[in-house]
Amino acid sequence: MNNNSNILDSEKIRRVHFIGIGGSSMSGLAEILLAKGYQVSGSDIKSSHATQKLESKGAEIFIGHSAENINAPDLTVYTVAVKDDNPEMIQSKELGIPVIDRAELLGLLMKKHSFGIAVAGTHGKTTTTSMITTIMLEANTDPTAHIGGELDCIGGNTRIGGSEYFITEACEYYGSFLKFHPFMAVVLNIEVDHVDYFRDLEHIKSTFGEFVALVPRNGYIVACADDENTLSVVSKRDCNIITYGLKNKDAMWTAKEITYNSMGCASFEVYKEGTKMGDVSLSVPGPHNVSNSLAAIAAAHTCGCSMDNIAYGLSRFGGSHKRFELKGLVDNIKVIDDYAHHPSEVQATLNAAKSSDHNKIWCVFQPHTYTRTRAFLDKFSESFGEADNIVITDIYAAREKDPGDIHSKILADRIRENGGNAVYISDFQDIAEYLDKNAQSGDLILTMGAGDIVRCGEMFLNLRANK
Repeated sequence: MNNNSNILDSEKIRRVHFIGIGGSSMSGLAEILLAKGYQVSGSDIKSSHATQKLESKGAEIFIGHSAENINAPDLTVYTVAVKDDNPEMIQSKELGIPVIDRAELLGLLMKKHSFGIAVAGTHGKTTTTSMITTIMLEANTDPTAHIGGELDCIGGNTRIGGSEYFITEACEYYGSFLKFHPFMAVVLNIEVDHVDYFRDLEHIKSTFGEFVALVPRNGYIVACADDENTLSVVSKRDCNIITYGLKNKDAMWTAKEITYNSMGCASFEVYKEGTKMGDVSLSVPGPHNVSNSLAAIAAAHTCGCSMDNIAYGLSRFGGSHKRFELKGLVDNIKVIDDYAHHPSEVQATLNAAKSSDHNKIWCVFQPHTYTRTRAFLDKFSESFGEADNIVITDIYAAREKDPGDIHSKILADRIRENGGNAVYISDFQDIAEYLDKNAQSGDLILTMGAGDIVRCGEMFLNLRANK
């Protein structure tokens, strides 16, 4: 990869200000800059573990957004959630301070490394990025890693390494990953999502097409051969294409003799172009994670990692936070939290739950954004088939305002029309009490969504523990 100069190489850029510094990606980027010797300041609407951690590392943190927070930085970084009327944005522009968004900064940091690995796809990015990171650490490659979730083996969502490897998630929302500089692009799947930005599937595919076109001719694309959209996007690229899959017989990397233990975690034989490469046992459940692990295996092996390093790294990968994360066990009832917020993710997570030992599955689902709930209403209503009981709570608005034409009650009604046992409950404490009254020994409670639904499971655990 050609490391052309960028704004971060300028001696004039020594102090960087982050608007929304507490965000998962922004806090990680701020941490990387601190480690590289930059002065860092930033603001957010509230104090958090992330802002406190940065403050302990030397960052200047402001709670609340104000023009006065712009104290002569050389560069201001913002997220797509920050609008043009933000006082710090206005002040930065009025003072002539260069302003870039989060994705551009991430791309500039990647550009300073010879081997950038960018993991893209509608689903599975965090898990696969975490798997690759864990393997690369086991292989002593000393990578820098920037992950959308927290990974215990790196103590958070970011690791600052000393090698030329830079591993990161590559989000398609607003075309963010088009500002990256990957030497290797991993494409897991391509589906309709982020309907508040993308017009349709063709818009999404064309954007992914632009992303893989960023890979240089001597670079690599690792692509899922089971996903038709992915294959159609990557097949036209003039670089090294490596495929993996469980169903497509033409996939270069595949898994055979797959078995599952009582926790739903798979063991299998790994094959590359018909030759057995080794045996792998996962510590994360579900068939979807077999596919994710194949992507990680193909990527890591291409980077020179041995199968011994790969197998051991995957065996010790217990998942990143909010990805089928065990929150507690009380009265022989498991409480698990998962980030699933798309119909395909809901089905995959419930399939993972089904493959483990359990009595009944209780799924507490918090829809994420009005546009996604409206656009996928029919698919959502059909995606809870593996759950014995479903609780739907209010839509997590995130960045949106209530349009008044979609509600969680509508989703609960549709699920019942499709034969599901669904109820709508708004208040988290009421949900916890409902679960306390009805869940039995051996059951599995799964809180699911990209918002704050994790609190519901924690309330249930506290309720049972204090009896």
